[in-house]
Amino acid sequence: MKTALDSNIISALFSLEPSSTALVTLLGKLRQGGAVVICGVVYAEIHAIPGITPQILTEFLLDTGIRVETEISLEHWNRTGQAFAEYAQRRRKNGDAQAKRLLADFMIGTHAQLKCDQLLTLDPKRYTQGFPDLKILSL
Repeated sequence: MKTALDSNIISALFSLEPSSTALVTLLGKLRQGGAVVICGVVYAEIHAIPGITPQILTEFLLDTGIRVETEISLEHWNRTGQAFAEYAQRRRKNGDAQAKRLLADFMIGTHAQLKCDQLLTLDPKRYTQGFPDLKILSL
């Protein structure tokens, strides 16, 4: 079983949010059952967490056993674009012309759908409509 992580999981761990203790326990169980990974977009977003340096991030990933997957195929880009286009159409249909979600969310969801078995996020609603076939885990 391979689990992708959303950026908000890493952010919660670094900022010691109340959910961080439960997340550490859950991540331990997930690692016992398979690989835990982040895509390149999550890796890039993590750099915006206050206090993160490249060295701290590298040590964190090594200590936690979280792997980074950076390869993005044309299929990945196509599926990301399709999911984002469907989202934009839904927004326009509902009378809201401007997209509220970032393309990065769709890249994270597509990575989880194409390369993993499930996605762990603190914001499951963000992914359920755009990726209905994706197994989503949350606290």
